[in-house]
Amino acid sequence: MPEAVIVAAARSPIGRAVKGSLKDMRPDDLTAAIVRAALDQVPALDPADIDDLMLGCGMPGGEQGHNLGRVVAVQLGLDRLPACTVTRYCASSLQTTRMAFHAIRAGEGDVFVSAGVETVSRHRFGSSDGQPGTRNPLFAAAGERTATRAERGGEGWHDPREDGGLPDVYIAMGQTAENLARLKGVTREEMDAFGVRSQNLAERAVADGFWAREITPVTTPDGTVVAADDGPRPGVTLDGVRGLKPVFRPDGLVTAGNCCPLNDGAAALVVMSDTKARDLGITPLARIVATGVSALSPEIMGLGPVEASRQALARAGMGVGDMDLVEINEAFAAQVIPSYRELGVDPERLNVNGGAIAVGHPFGMTGARITTTLINALRWHDKQFGLETMCVGGGQGMALVLERLS
Repeated sequence: MPEAVIVAAARSPIGRAVKGSLKDMRPDDLTAAIVRAALDQVPALDPADIDDLMLGCGMPGGEQGHNLGRVVAVQLGLDRLPACTVTRYCASSLQTTRMAFHAIRAGEGDVFVSAGVETVSRHRFGSSDGQPGTRNPLFAAAGERTATRAERGGEGWHDPREDGGLPDVYIAMGQTAENLARLKGVTREEMDAFGVRSQNLAERAVADGFWAREITPVTTPDGTVVAADDGPRPGVTLDGVRGLKPVFRPDGLVTAGNCCPLNDGAAALVVMSDTKARDLGITPLARIVATGVSALSPEIMGLGPVEASRQALARAGMGVGDMDLVEINEAFAAQVIPSYRELGVDPERLNVNGGAIAVGHPFGMTGARITTTLINALRWHDKQFGLETMCVGGGQGMALVLERLS
């Protein structure tokens, strides 16, 4: 059975949505630039040999609609390259990597592009959010319950199915973080400390040149070259974030200091069979060992990494202690903290260069971005195995185990 290996990885800088450095970049233009950068890393590959381009986009619609993956393929001059656009919200481009992995293992192709994009600046509410009449009225009572909880503030959470109700599948992600913090007893102090940790580690990684190694500079429509993430802030302290006000509930725990911002960005991987890489004389960066996907109540979606990671590790025949580095997407400190604790992850191996709280989380980009970062980190620290995992809106989790090869 062929192995699936990653032979190229590229990502754009990550801009702050609406007011940041990439706010004027169309998603197709941004994605095309990053896919081209990934393909340029493997000059031995004839683009005619690519079997499929699979693009993850968390909220496809507007400029991110029209099967954006195919738009990008044609934009690059690859008229004969099939392409699709996939959404699994925050894990959309982890899903496309999983699809490439499965196709290669099944013998149904040798070369795939797995990419992801989100430009929140250009399409702030996705294909349905904010549009009247798009939500199924079956979930109206669940939505009213969420609104009431938000108005009342910090009441606890219990599974609505215990009372014969449905969970709120449309719940705002910040509300899920508030639910989970109370369910698992995570304090505001712990959340703020984790947010400061992310910023401080990212600041150090910027100074060390870690982030620059994986970022492909992009040129905006006005000719500005953007080569760094907008998010990392120097000198963030616990005292500095303690005074921030809650975002989602009057007496809530989630603030701008302990959750990710809204962002723009794109990333791309070239995934290939090991036999094809060998035939082309390409030294792979990493091998995809195993993946996992799980589901739970949408109202506590932040625990999604736990079961998904356990699946992926079991399929790899490994344990969390075998992972040299772990990347849990930092949607909210409120969900990373209970997730890493339940998994038994050593904090010294977790998000060692900071995470999304500092660098950002463009939904569709993040899966491929974290894969790129994990490969970079394994090489930087001369380590072998890594785990990537994240929670997913709607109540899911995804995970991937990597082995560094070069």
